[in-house]
Amino acid sequence: MDKNTFALRPPMGWNSYDYYDTTVDAAAVRANAAYMAEHLKDIGWEYIVIDIEWFAPGAGSRRDEHQYIPFNSLVMDAYARLLPDPARFPEGFGPLAQEIHDLGLKFGIHIMRGIPREAAHRHIRTLSGVDAAEIADPSSICRWNPDMYGVKNTEAGQAYYDSIIELYASWGVDFIKCDDICNTNMYPHAPYSGKHEIEMLAKAIDKCGRPIVLSLSPGPALIEQAWHYEKHANMWRITDDFWDDWRLLKEMFWRCELWQDHVSCGNYPDCDMLTLGKMGKGFGHERSTNLTPDEQKTMLSLWSIFGSPLMLGCEMTLLDDATLRLLRNKEIYDMEDPAMRPKQIMRDDFAAKWIRADENRYYAALFNLSEEEREMGLCETCLGKALRERGYKGKIADRYTSLWDGSTVTVTEGKVKLRVPAHGCVVLKPVL
Repeated sequence: MDKNTFALRPPMGWNSYDYYDTTVDAAAVRANAAYMAEHLKDIGWEYIVIDIEWFAPGAGSRRDEHQYIPFNSLVMDAYARLLPDPARFPEGFGPLAQEIHDLGLKFGIHIMRGIPREAAHRHIRTLSGVDAAEIADPSSICRWNPDMYGVKNTEAGQAYYDSIIELYASWGVDFIKCDDICNTNMYPHAPYSGKHEIEMLAKAIDKCGRPIVLSLSPGPALIEQAWHYEKHANMWRITDDFWDDWRLLKEMFWRCELWQDHVSCGNYPDCDMLTLGKMGKGFGHERSTNLTPDEQKTMLSLWSIFGSPLMLGCEMTLLDDATLRLLRNKEIYDMEDPAMRPKQIMRDDFAAKWIRADENRYYAALFNLSEEEREMGLCETCLGKALRERGYKGKIADRYTSLWDGSTVTVTEGKVKLRVPAHGCVVLKPVL
């Protein structure tokens, strides 16, 4: 199958990690899926993704000591394939996936690169009949999670990946987020040591006959490997874990600039979760996002004009009306059309300007990165030059709609001029 048919637009959905950490259960997944179906599905939100440790009994029970319990006994089948913890997911993932599909949504899971260490130590036979200890590479481990060994680049290793993807496909999985693979930062001399396992996963997905989006974590992704991510995956993280901190958000502008030429249909550099609403409960402290309303608009606008996937990292059932209104601004997401190409046309410590365009359409965005409200401008001549570089062949507008407040902005003396709040933005759609 052509992997670029798996995600014709950047995936939009929800991920359990930022709110639940390792503790999410079936009831929470159902509640968030029901909320998405009722309030967000109609404008494109569709993925429900269960993040890390769904296979680990007691996950989160020793959070004051460990995020991931060292050498925990994991739930797996007779062939060394991880299964959902029955205490949190008593019916397994097949019935849960079907419930989510019945809502018109898609189902995703997080996995760790490799094969369970426990399976290797116990010499469990995999589906191909090979001892897990012969497949596992004990020199390849994750720096921050103790569950897995890497898989050797062998026929038996490929057969193991084929077997787990076959199982996930039978459950109805539509999305896989694989961790400790985009950047294997345990090894500074070899930060892409999981390269062959990315290829194995891609081959296994191709064989299984089910369209499954492949997302790679953690970041930062390696720009020199851009061609490899694009060939084998749909999404790859361009940052380490992103949280609700203005410094991290401001840093994302240069990260997006670095990756702006690698956004295309089926290929989406990933800015990580949207830190909105309530988060942190599984980490021991439920809280509201630290991002101001203007910073939240900046985050949504940058992710969208750049073309990143959009994954909510909150408890959706606790969203307030103001945040829901932000998330229901469909015109912002219209910028995510992969037919259009993004470009950052300027950036310094105080401001950034972006466009996104194809032959017939364009958008522009002004971001105030400074600590004070300021007047910002967009020159018609400079805008026209940048748009032509991105393939736009139409005329330059003399009026724009501001997508966050609906106001009309008029070009005066060859320039758009407007005031932008500190850490805020204005996103402009031309009136042609």
